[in-house]
Amino acid sequence: MSHTLLRFADLRSRGIVQNWATLTNWIEREGFPVGRKLGPNTRVWTETEVTSWLSNRPTDKAPLRGGAKKRAAKKAAEKMEAANASAS
Repeated sequence: MSHTLLRFADLRSRGIVQNWATLTNWIEREGFPVGRKLGPNTRVWTETEVTSWLSNRPTDKAPLRGGAKKRAAKKAAEKMEAANASAS
């Protein structure tokens, strides 16, 4: 189980979400984890809860194009690298 804490900037750098408005919408309407407040202006999510939410998302959508396709490929490569690192 991963105890890595992710801030909004981490979510954005991993290509999960691009802005707070979308994240707020996902929390309110799509079941994205609420996370925890560490301070008045700091919210974090565990890597485990974010990964779980992502893996339970529907996959029947239009094919990715452009930047979204590149981000998805990068994310998949990072996930594979992390799995390989934990296996060794």
